[in-house]
Amino acid sequence: MSAVLSRLAAILVAVALLFTGQVLAAPDRAAAADPGYLMTHFIGEGATGQQIYFSHSSDGLHWNDLNGGGMTLRSTVGTRGVRDPALVRSPDGSKYWIIATDLCIDCGQTWSQAINDGSRNLVVWESTDLVTWSQPWLLNVAGAIPDGRNAWAPEAIWNPATNDYVLYWATNVPLDGRTKHRVFYARTSDFRSITTPKTFIERPGTQEIIDTQIVEMPAGVGAYRYVRASGDGQITLEGSNSILGTWTTIGNLSGIGLTGAQVEGPMWMKFRDRNEWTLYLDQYASGRGYLPVFTTDPTSTSAYRLPASGSYNLGGTKKRHGSILTLTAAEESRVLTRYANTPANRLQSFNFQDRYVRHADFDVRIDPNVSPADDSRFRLRPGLTGSGTVSFESVNFPGYFLRHSNYDFQLVYNDGTAQFAADATFTKVAGLADAGWSSFQSYNHPDRYIRHYAYQLRLDPITNATGRGDATFRVTS
Repeated sequence: MSAVLSRLAAILVAVALLFTGQVLAAPDRAAAADPGYLMTHFIGEGATGQQIYFSHSSDGLHWNDLNGGGMTLRSTVGTRGVRDPALVRSPDGSKYWIIATDLCIDCGQTWSQAINDGSRNLVVWESTDLVTWSQPWLLNVAGAIPDGRNAWAPEAIWNPATNDYVLYWATNVPLDGRTKHRVFYARTSDFRSITTPKTFIERPGTQEIIDTQIVEMPAGVGAYRYVRASGDGQITLEGSNSILGTWTTIGNLSGIGLTGAQVEGPMWMKFRDRNEWTLYLDQYASGRGYLPVFTTDPTSTSAYRLPASGSYNLGGTKKRHGSILTLTAAEESRVLTRYANTPANRLQSFNFQDRYVRHADFDVRIDPNVSPADDSRFRLRPGLTGSGTVSFESVNFPGYFLRHSNYDFQLVYNDGTAQFAADATFTKVAGLADAGWSSFQSYNHPDRYIRHYAYQLRLDPITNATGRGDATFRVTS
């Protein structure tokens, strides 16, 4: 009976916390026992800069690039570029989503096109563990907005009042022939379907608003349950006790010298071990990436302060408009293992030494003069299955691995199945033609090895000297 009562008490406490907003009802959670933070962000312009990148920090101020500074997810839908990613955790911690702007500037689209006739979709990924992600899908959020021209800078927050997510973003709906971005919202439970979009934030006259992010306050801290920071010519702060209720202007950060002419892309982070927050701001005007601004009370403009020189380090890549998740120990362990900084290497052919293994339209072959060079670069990850094995993950298509099917090779997205893991796993052995080089034995067909034949990669048994040469490679940078 005591065990039953204990479980009942725990359930009642959890329910009470849910309705006071102290569990996973905000974009983030923070507890002293949590070991670190995960930032998702993009790093710049072009087809590779506008993708999903991860960085990790133990203290929220000093950041290390994950995955060797390379992208962790690549969009293969819509414009094939993404910006402004938001990382969302479900209230029970069983699911995660990344939602991002479908936008690729300088890779087929200009700013004018993106503003006036851009994608009306967001790009969405889903995961149950932060490391194995679904293929991306497009979520049309602005198509139902009359004369809606684009969909930018999405965010989402769990709303306990409606038991679903408030998804919000900026769309350009011109006013008197002039650009006028407003923030719209819709409700969703799965980021696959949404309610009819409604206006969430609109500034007077021709003033635009594009970037906004909401943070939930712990009970007893500040004057409001929720605070939002927005880029609208200033970095404007507003407070409310209901996400979809009335919002009250608190002020802006011009008092510490920061306006919308200098910074954008506000990104909240609560320190896990104390009631202190940093509001990261993207220094877009100077091209310097994020700057942390500190406060012990987000509801009071007088509490914000600039960082001391040398008090933070953003790592090797420029961090731009993203979001931060406080990690549990289990989440951190999974993330750091999956996105370890494994070096990128190439596989040089033994008997055609000007040629390297590369992917082209997801087929795999050996070629000279590979362009772009990243088509021939792979991270030799610990094998997806088996002990002492390796798997080959593409550098410029992260999550895609060399996989055999019917003894032919393709670059394929990891679907998380045991069959995929077996087909994409190999044992590295001494080179069959030269012990100073390497050969790669199939995990699930151990009588067969990776080899090239007519320059195409195959999985074959090796029976003669030609085969041994074809199946021998040098792992090189």
